[in-house]
Amino acid sequence: MQFEKYFKDYNKSIYDLLNDLDTSLIDESVSLINNCKKNGGKVYIVGNGGSSSIASHVSVDFVKVAAVPSDTFNNANLITCFSNDYGHDNWVSEAVKAYTNKNDLIILISSSGTSKNIVNAAKYCNKYNISLITLSGFSNNNPLSQLGKINIHINSESYNFIEMSHHIILVAIVDIFAKKLN
Repeated sequence: MQFEKYFKDYNKSIYDLLNDLDTSLIDESVSLINNCKKNGGKVYIVGNGGSSSIASHVSVDFVKVAAVPSDTFNNANLITCFSNDYGHDNWVSEAVKAYTNKNDLIILISSSGTSKNIVNAAKYCNKYNISLITLSGFSNNNPLSQLGKINIHINSESYNFIEMSHHIILVAIVDIFAKKLN
Protein backbone atom coordinates (compact mmCIF):
# COMPACT_ATOMS: atom_id res chain seq x y z
CA MET A 1 0.00 0.00 0.00
CA GLN A 2 2.59 2.48 -1.14
CA PHE A 3 0.11 5.25 -2.05
CA GLU A 4 -2.59 4.70 0.57
CA LYS A 5 -1.69 7.83 2.57
CA TYR A 6 -1.49 9.94 -0.59
CA PHE A 7 -4.91 8.72 -1.71
CA LYS A 8 -6.53 9.33 1.68
CA ASP A 9 -4.99 12.82 1.90
CA TYR A 10 -6.15 13.53 -1.65
CA ASN A 11 -9.73 12.57 -0.85
CA LYS A 12 -9.66 14.54 2.40
CA SER A 13 -8.53 17.65 0.51
CA ILE A 14 -11.59 17.47 -1.75
CA TYR A 15 -13.81 16.68 1.24
CA ASP A 16 -12.48 19.73 3.09
CA LEU A 17 -13.02 22.02 0.08
CA LEU A 18 -16.63 20.88 -0.28
CA ASN A 19 -17.31 21.24 3.44
CA ASP A 20 -16.02 24.82 3.35
CA LEU A 21 -18.55 25.70 0.66
CA ASP A 22 -21.41 28.05 1.53
CA THR A 23 -24.26 25.56 1.07
CA SER A 24 -26.78 28.36 0.62
CA LEU A 25 -25.32 28.58 -2.89
CA ILE A 26 -26.57 25.05 -3.56
CA ASP A 27 -30.07 25.99 -2.38
CA GLU A 28 -30.02 29.12 -4.54
CA SER A 29 -28.79 27.13 -7.55
CA VAL A 30 -31.51 24.51 -7.14
CA SER A 31 -34.11 27.27 -6.93
CA LEU A 32 -32.81 29.02 -10.05
CA ILE A 33 -32.68 25.75 -12.02
CA ASN A 34 -36.16 24.80 -10.81
CA ASN A 35 -37.52 28.18 -11.95
CA CYS A 36 -35.89 27.67 -15.33
CA LYS A 37 -37.55 24.25 -15.65
CA LYS A 38 -40.97 25.55 -14.53
CA ASN A 39 -40.78 28.37 -17.10
CA GLY A 40 -40.04 25.97 -19.96
CA GLY A 41 -36.35 26.86 -20.16
CA LYS A 42 -33.30 24.73 -20.75
CA VAL A 43 -30.10 24.58 -18.70
CA TYR A 44 -26.95 25.01 -20.81
CA ILE A 45 -23.66 23.97 -19.22
CA VAL A 46 -20.34 25.08 -20.74
CA GLY A 47 -16.66 24.72 -19.89
CA ASN A 48 -13.24 24.15 -21.46
CA GLY A 49 -11.14 20.98 -21.27
CA GLY A 50 -11.97 18.97 -18.14
CA SER A 51 -14.77 21.41 -17.36
CA SER A 52 -16.23 20.64 -20.78
CA SER A 53 -16.32 16.95 -19.86
CA ILE A 54 -18.04 17.82 -16.59
CA ALA A 55 -20.57 19.89 -18.57
CA SER A 56 -21.34 16.95 -20.86
CA HIS A 57 -21.78 14.46 -18.02
CA VAL A 58 -23.96 16.74 -15.91
CA SER A 59 -26.08 17.86 -18.86
CA VAL A 60 -26.93 14.26 -19.74
CA ASP A 61 -27.69 13.48 -16.09
CA PHE A 62 -30.00 16.50 -15.81
CA VAL A 63 -32.02 15.16 -18.74
CA LYS A 64 -31.90 11.43 -17.94
CA VAL A 65 -31.91 11.35 -14.15
CA ALA A 66 -33.62 14.58 -13.13
CA ALA A 67 -35.97 15.35 -16.06
CA VAL A 68 -34.46 18.85 -16.37
CA PRO A 69 -34.04 19.95 -20.01
CA SER A 70 -30.33 20.53 -20.54
CA ASP A 71 -27.71 20.76 -23.24
CA THR A 72 -24.12 21.79 -23.80
CA PHE A 73 -22.16 23.26 -26.68
CA ASN A 74 -19.69 20.36 -26.83
CA ASN A 75 -20.19 19.67 -30.51
CA ALA A 76 -16.92 19.80 -32.48
CA ASN A 77 -18.71 21.30 -35.50
CA LEU A 78 -20.19 24.09 -33.39
CA ILE A 79 -16.95 24.85 -31.54
CA THR A 80 -14.77 24.92 -34.64
CA CYS A 81 -17.30 26.87 -36.74
CA PHE A 82 -17.99 29.50 -34.10
CA SER A 83 -14.31 29.76 -33.11
CA ASN A 84 -13.34 30.19 -36.75
CA ASP A 85 -16.04 32.79 -37.46
CA TYR A 86 -16.05 34.73 -34.16
CA GLY A 87 -12.67 33.92 -32.58
CA HIS A 88 -11.95 31.57 -29.70
CA ASP A 89 -12.59 34.29 -27.10
CA ASN A 90 -16.14 34.84 -28.42
CA TRP A 91 -17.39 31.44 -29.54
CA VAL A 92 -19.27 30.68 -26.28
CA SER A 93 -21.05 34.04 -26.16
CA GLU A 94 -22.02 33.62 -29.82
CA ALA A 95 -23.35 30.11 -29.08
CA VAL A 96 -25.37 31.50 -26.15
CA LYS A 97 -26.70 34.17 -28.49
CA ALA A 98 -27.63 31.63 -31.18
CA TYR A 99 -29.13 28.89 -29.02
CA THR A 100 -30.74 30.32 -25.92
CA ASN A 101 -33.99 32.06 -25.15
CA LYS A 102 -35.17 34.27 -22.28
CA ASN A 103 -36.23 31.38 -20.02
CA ASP A 104 -32.93 29.50 -20.25
CA LEU A 105 -30.18 29.27 -17.65
CA ILE A 106 -26.45 29.13 -18.32
CA ILE A 107 -23.93 27.37 -16.07
CA LEU A 108 -20.36 28.42 -16.90
CA ILE A 109 -17.40 26.48 -15.51
CA SER A 110 -13.79 27.69 -15.48
CA SER A 111 -11.31 26.34 -12.95
CA SER A 112 -9.20 29.50 -13.14
CA GLY A 113 -12.14 31.84 -13.64
CA THR A 114 -10.07 33.63 -16.27
CA SER A 115 -10.88 31.75 -19.51
CA LYS A 116 -11.73 34.58 -21.89
CA ASN A 117 -14.36 32.63 -23.82
CA ILE A 118 -16.17 31.78 -20.59
CA VAL A 119 -15.80 35.27 -19.07
CA ASN A 120 -17.05 36.88 -22.30
CA ALA A 121 -20.07 34.56 -22.28
CA ALA A 122 -20.80 35.59 -18.68
CA LYS A 123 -20.64 39.25 -19.67
CA TYR A 124 -23.03 38.55 -22.55
CA CYS A 125 -25.44 36.81 -20.14
CA ASN A 126 -25.37 39.84 -17.86
CA LYS A 127 -25.90 42.28 -20.72
CA TYR A 128 -28.97 40.38 -21.93
CA ASN A 129 -30.28 39.37 -18.50
CA ILE A 130 -29.79 35.61 -18.98
CA SER A 131 -29.76 33.66 -15.70
CA LEU A 132 -26.21 32.61 -14.87
CA ILE A 133 -24.48 30.32 -12.40
CA THR A 134 -20.67 30.30 -12.38
CA LEU A 135 -18.23 27.78 -10.96
CA SER A 136 -14.57 28.69 -10.57
CA GLY A 137 -11.49 28.32 -8.39
CA PHE A 138 -8.05 29.86 -7.80
CA SER A 139 -8.43 33.52 -6.82
CA ASN A 140 -11.74 34.21 -5.08
CA ASN A 141 -12.07 37.45 -7.02
CA ASN A 142 -11.29 36.04 -10.45
CA PRO A 143 -13.26 37.69 -13.29
CA LEU A 144 -15.84 34.89 -13.63
CA SER A 145 -16.63 34.75 -9.91
CA GLN A 146 -17.95 38.31 -10.06
CA LEU A 147 -20.40 37.83 -12.93
CA GLY A 148 -23.02 35.21 -12.06
CA LYS A 149 -26.31 35.56 -10.27
CA ILE A 150 -24.83 32.71 -8.23
CA ASN A 151 -21.05 32.27 -8.02
CA ILE A 152 -19.66 29.04 -6.61
CA HIS A 153 -15.96 29.35 -5.86
CA ILE A 154 -13.63 26.54 -4.78
CA ASN A 155 -10.81 27.84 -2.61
CA SER A 156 -7.96 25.90 -4.21
CA GLU A 157 -5.21 26.36 -6.77
CA SER A 158 -5.21 22.70 -7.85
CA TYR A 159 -7.03 22.05 -11.11
CA ASN A 160 -7.94 18.50 -10.14
CA PHE A 161 -9.34 19.50 -6.75
CA ILE A 162 -11.33 22.33 -8.33
CA GLU A 163 -12.68 20.22 -11.18
CA MET A 164 -13.61 17.31 -8.92
CA SER A 165 -15.36 19.69 -6.53
CA HIS A 166 -17.29 21.30 -9.41
CA HIS A 167 -18.29 17.86 -10.65
CA ILE A 168 -19.48 16.70 -7.22
CA ILE A 169 -21.45 19.92 -6.67
CA LEU A 170 -23.23 19.68 -10.01
CA VAL A 171 -23.98 15.96 -9.72
CA ALA A 172 -25.32 16.58 -6.20
CA ILE A 173 -27.67 19.21 -7.65
CA VAL A 174 -28.83 16.67 -10.24
CA ASP A 175 -29.51 14.21 -7.43
CA ILE A 176 -31.44 16.82 -5.46
CA PHE A 177 -33.76 17.16 -8.46
CA ALA A 178 -33.97 13.41 -8.96
CA LYS A 179 -34.76 12.62 -5.33
CA LYS A 180 -36.51 15.67 -3.91
CA LEU A 181 -38.12 17.69 -6.68
CA ASN A 182 -39.41 15.05 -9.12
